[in-house]
Amino acid sequence: MSFSTDAVIETIREMYAAAAINDEASLRAIFTDDFYAFDGGKRFDGMELPALLKAAHAAGKRFVWTVSEPDVWVAQNCASIAYVNRGSISDAAGTVPVTWLESAVLRFDGSRWRIQFFHSTRVPTAA
Repeated sequence: MSFSTDAVIETIREMYAAAAINDEASLRAIFTDDFYAFDGGKRFDGMELPALLKAAHAAGKRFVWTVSEPDVWVAQNCASIAYVNRGSISDAAGTVPVTWLESAVLRFDGSRWRIQFFHSTRVPTAA
């Protein structure tokens, strides 16, 4: 069993890698069956958020996501992580740097950490 904080952080990085290439099979393995997310002021159940990203990719948008300043808490088979995501959104018009404040709740299923809940809040751009 891997209850290390590094394994929790790596699970989030795996989610981003799979989302970047629309790898639904990997995302299903990373998410719990009851996964949901809060992003952009809305709730997304199951594979709804990956479907939104897939549509954005089809429209020419590309995202860069990072996990920085992670704060991880692990207790038995539950974990939480809060971190700063410094990345960007690119399209035909160019690349815009973006920062999000994000958090997730994960459960260890006996073989790997899986994300049960994900939350993302975009940091307003300074004027």
